[in-house]
Amino acid sequence: MFSPVESRRLYRQVADQIRLMIASGELAVGQRLPAERDLAEQLSVSRPTVREALIVLEVEGLINIRMGSGIYVVRQHSANAAASEREPVEGPFELLQARAIIECAIAEEAAGCAKPDGIAVLDEALMRMSGGVNDASAVLAADRAFHTGIAAIVGNATLIRVTGEMFDMRMTPYFARLASHFEGPTTWRSALDEHRAIRDAIAAGDAAGAKAAMRTHLTMSQKRFSESFGEEFSGEEKRGSAKGRAKGTVKT
Repeated sequence: MFSPVESRRLYRQVADQIRLMIASGELAVGQRLPAERDLAEQLSVSRPTVREALIVLEVEGLINIRMGSGIYVVRQHSANAAASEREPVEGPFELLQARAIIECAIAEEAAGCAKPDGIAVLDEALMRMSGGVNDASAVLAADRAFHTGIAAIVGNATLIRVTGEMFDMRMTPYFARLASHFEGPTTWRSALDEHRAIRDAIAAGDAAGAKAAMRTHLTMSQKRFSESFGEEFSGEEKRGSAKGRAKGTVKT
């Protein structure tokens, strides 16, 4: 049914393969797709790659990801393929990796030169985040201000621009759809705590601590992508595994 794909922006290749199967009728409207884990095994790719591909197809209107139920084909031909092609080539996990490499170094540098006015900018952003956890647009704006504020402490215009541009790469229909599946007040409160740890390390002049806190934050961001998105489709798998263990048919 599915065949392995080669490496080169794998999530787009996976999306292409599933899209063709839907267009040909091999995957019919109303049909439920295999579980995320099974798709990953059949396509010989990672589960994050499958998640990224599924979001592309959902943005195009081909599938519907139903919380706690599964992934269903809802349309044979894309209603928004052109918009999907305009999306960034990089997937969210690739973007978070890039941010970790760059922003950890920025946080480390900022801890060595932070002044009260720079910390005040971070404090204002944190206050806005705290008051906006129920407002996605408000909390995103405050989140952006926090990360660019750290770059501003370093005083390098290029770093400020690059940090802002990397953040803005999530301000697309693709990332908005992905965020709709995993972001909410609870995850934003967790992120707020992580931001406070970054702020405190920078204010204390703890370069190693600031670097570590930023890495923890961006690692947890990636984990939230992975865990929240995966758990939505794992209920049936967990029930099946439990039944199998009760019958002694599942290896552990």
